Amino acid sequence: MSAPVVTRFAPSPTGYLHIGGARTALFNWLFARGRGGKFLLRIEDTDRERSTPEATAAILKGLTWLGLDWDGDVVSQFEGRARHAEVAHEMLARGTAYKCFSTAEDIATFRAAAEAEGASYAVFTSPWRDTDPTTHPDAPYAIRMKAPQTGETIIEDQVQGRVTIKNATLDDMIILRSDNTPTYMLAVVVDDHDMGVTHVIRGDDHLNNAARQQMVYAAMGWDVPIWAHIPLIHGPDGKKLSKRHGATGVDEYQAMGYPAAGMRNYLTRLGWAHGDMEIFTSAEAMEVFKLEGIGRAPARLDFKKLESTCGHHMAMGDDAALLHELTGYLAAAAKLALTDAQSALMLRAMPVLKDRAKTFPDLVEKAGFALLSRPIPIEPKAAEALDSVSRSILKSLTPRLQSASWTKEALEPILNEAAAEAGIGFGKLAAPLRAALAGRTATPSVFDMMLVIGQDETIARLTDAL
Repeated sequence: MSAPVVTRFAPSPTGYLHIGGARTALFNWLFARGRGGKFLLRIEDTDRERSTPEATAAILKGLTWLGLDWDGDVVSQFEGRARHAEVAHEMLARGTAYKCFSTAEDIATFRAAAEAEGASYAVFTSPWRDTDPTTHPDAPYAIRMKAPQTGETIIEDQVQGRVTIKNATLDDMIILRSDNTPTYMLAVVVDDHDMGVTHVIRGDDHLNNAARQQMVYAAMGWDVPIWAHIPLIHGPDGKKLSKRHGATGVDEYQAMGYPAAGMRNYLTRLGWAHGDMEIFTSAEAMEVFKLEGIGRAPARLDFKKLESTCGHHMAMGDDAALLHELTGYLAAAAKLALTDAQSALMLRAMPVLKDRAKTFPDLVEKAGFALLSRPIPIEPKAAEALDSVSRSILKSLTPRLQSASWTKEALEPILNEAAAEAGIGFGKLAAPLRAALAGRTATPSVFDMMLVIGQDETIARLTDAL
């Protein structure tokens, strides 16, 4: 019986949750959830100068908005520093690491000499690697890993394939600084091991790190996790994604009103494929998500495709769930809150609004008729439809509506009859009705608006327009 799958997302809390980080978290979440495994969250906050509680909160908020739930408590890497130091000293005792007394000046002198000889890069070789411990001075020291100096390190990667790195290009990296603080390379390995991580799915900018980290696993006699290094996300022009391409933070996409389900779908397809599957729920994605489906080439952000995908999810969405997310969007983007009456109207209107909306601003725009209070302000273009002839038709129509059953089947013949009596087609009658009911020319269908706002409000708005 194979061990349960455990994945993790391990961001540094130095800023917002980047869209690339969000996709990495999503891939880890899908892979674990689809196999009945665990998805863990670790905050790599060892850089105390740049790490902030605000950034951590922003990351958690972004993951929560995307619907990516994690198992257990959030782990702080900084809080594990004593454990990291313990492992460094254990490596020292095993002989897979050594004390290095070289100072920053010693290393700088080595680099300068190498450059003077024309070397573009030179691996620092510590003179303390093989010295007798009895000759060591009573001075501060760092602990370096004793890396193999010949041969190759092979990374078997589920996305990149077999990657070979010559050991001669890897130095004896510091794993514990002279102030007893661990380096990132050591802390990551210890944390992943202690958390039981079976699959490390992360950006391919960490591919070279895997070679160094694999040496730590070997030095401790620990099982190496399965590696999967995914390509980064580029902008539409093929260059590394940056602010010049538009939004790069998850919080910005929420503020622009994209539905979370649509974002999950789009990000899943950004660099991953399963046949011709384009639109799917998260449950469907969990079922088919495999690391083999991740491409090696960088994915390109396509805002038109994002909007299209989100449009499908708006149409597919549960009405109450969409209203809940709309409420969150209004609070985050505009600091607005719907009244109870407006919420009830929006819920009633959702079936006629969501089919043609791609974002929540679209939804709000189309819902204008339901959110207005009387007297309805009428745009100049719409007011042109309320001439004397149209007003006369509306005046004769209003009494008939007072006794009508409030269903489309009952209303349709009444409106068609009023148009026929006036010698016009229904299309000609729709324009003044739109103006009276919504104050604009572009709206949902007249019948949909009448059914959403109800009989009393419809008659009141028509009366106002007269």
